[in-house]
Amino acid sequence: MTITRRGAFSRLLVVVTLLSTTGCATTNLPTGTIEKKYFAAGPWAVTYKPSGECCDTNNNAFDLYYPTNLGANGFQHPIITWANGTNTLPVGYDYFLRHLASWGFFVVATRDPNTGTGATALEAAVHMANLSNQATGTYAGKLDVHHIGAAGHSQGATGAINAMKNSGGTIQTVIPIELPSQIWCSSSANCADTSTLVAGSIFFVDGSADFISPPLQPPGVPKEQSIAAYYDAVPPPLVKVKGTLVGPNHADILGQPDCSAVAFGCTYGVYGYLGYPTAWLMDQLQGDAYAHKAFVKPAGEIFFQIKNWIFVDSNVQ
Repeated sequence: MTITRRGAFSRLLVVVTLLSTTGCATTNLPTGTIEKKYFAAGPWAVTYKPSGECCDTNNNAFDLYYPTNLGANGFQHPIITWANGTNTLPVGYDYFLRHLASWGFFVVATRDPNTGTGATALEAAVHMANLSNQATGTYAGKLDVHHIGAAGHSQGATGAINAMKNSGGTIQTVIPIELPSQIWCSSSANCADTSTLVAGSIFFVDGSADFISPPLQPPGVPKEQSIAAYYDAVPPPLVKVKGTLVGPNHADILGQPDCSAVAFGCTYGVYGYLGYPTAWLMDQLQGDAYAHKAFVKPAGEIFFQIKNWIFVDSNVQ
């Protein structure tokens, strides 16, 4: 990707280097009661179907992660569309995606390795919604087409935001994980600008050691170059939350669950990304009142889990 504003980038790098030396964590194991609940595997057995559906407009197949007993007792499963980081496939996020499916979500993940525009992630969500709306078929009537979320990592975090932005309300919530600063954008189409969002809700998650997705914006640095700036740019009345995990780097979400299979950029693994992100999706897409309590400002549980979470903010009521 093209890098601009080198001076701003250098200052961001210095700030995040300092942040990564503060605090101490073991493996970001949950410390709060709500986080612990959703950190644990959910009640649904999970099926993984690589290239289970086809295809987006770039001819990328869709990998599927979903409850094995699909539609049991008439349950309709909210859809999560997943957007990969650059040159990564869904299987790289296998542990995380299986975890979401264990909580009753139907996860569809394009095999597109360049998801920044959000087009293929949106196509994946629409594809599964269309199959559920058919009169017959494997998915007919089993997916909740009125409750759809998006999530993604790195370039895919950009793509997930763009997918929600361009969905016309089809996608209602998004979790961008390690969202790159705008200095990393290779083009305007492959960039996120949260000031242009008009509907939906958003939960920003990043790691304190990730200079690509720094939590704070140094004074005088223009545009959205940090999670704080992205968060501040989200206009009302959108619901928003942000939180930085203490210790993780850019690739910790790829942990399976630890960093043993991750080549670089991983400190602890996927542990910290399981509890509150799952709780957020349970709240936003399954109406889980217990999960909702984690995010309410100022008394929500996430505000008090200072061993693992810093720079937390929210406008959730």
